[in-house]
Amino acid sequence: MLPNHAPFKVAELFRTLLAMHPGRIDLALGRAPGTDPLTAHVLRRGLRVDPGAEFPHQVAELLAFLEDGFPDDHPYAALTVAPVVDEVPELFVLGSSPYGPQFAAVNGLRAVFAHHMSPDLAVEVLRRYRREFVPRRAGGTPYSAMSVLAFASDDEDAQREFEAAWTLTMRNLARGVREPLRPEEVTAFARSPEFRPSTDGRMVVGEPKAVAVRLLELKEEAQVDEVVVVTPSLDRARRTASAVALAGAWRDAA
Repeated sequence: MLPNHAPFKVAELFRTLLAMHPGRIDLALGRAPGTDPLTAHVLRRGLRVDPGAEFPHQVAELLAFLEDGFPDDHPYAALTVAPVVDEVPELFVLGSSPYGPQFAAVNGLRAVFAHHMSPDLAVEVLRRYRREFVPRRAGGTPYSAMSVLAFASDDEDAQREFEAAWTLTMRNLARGVREPLRPEEVTAFARSPEFRPSTDGRMVVGEPKAVAVRLLELKEEAQVDEVVVVTPSLDRARRTASAVALAGAWRDAA
């Protein structure tokens, strides 16, 4: 969430990570504050700024610190981002609206879109990203990813409770409730008449083969290079089992 951070500090942090773990670091940039107004106010030390308006300037500054350098007459040209490493992290622009992929396309950057936040927009904006991509340098090519809320299991109760937990999480966020969910709360809600499984395509939930097939369909429809599976769950064993089952089903279906 770049509006909450100084580009120089971000450059230092990620160069430090690269020094510790070469070849393993991605840097994804979002323009939203990613939190409530009061927390954003504190993070920015009371500065009143428009995150959307500031974002392009912040990205340009960050790229200069990490890659391009500043012109000799720029006041930041004398700064050294430490530690000095030869590698640059892979840069992505995050988005859950058309803005992120469009910004990435016109600036020759990689794009990641949150399908689980805006499933109705995901396919078209990612296809548009690929059509409108302008390389920053000769030989540059588009690269996109899509994050999808997914859970794979043959256990119908586990499927239902996964959907119920996400539904409760979104409801609490809408109400400003920040308390963590309790397992018994999720189970009770999943079994109540009030709960209705999602029908908006936001989640891909089911037995492993069906989930893998649907994810591959989404990958092809959106013309993305990568699918990022998001599986929030209070039950670590279920989350791990889902990942293992889905990996096997993906290999069989791909």
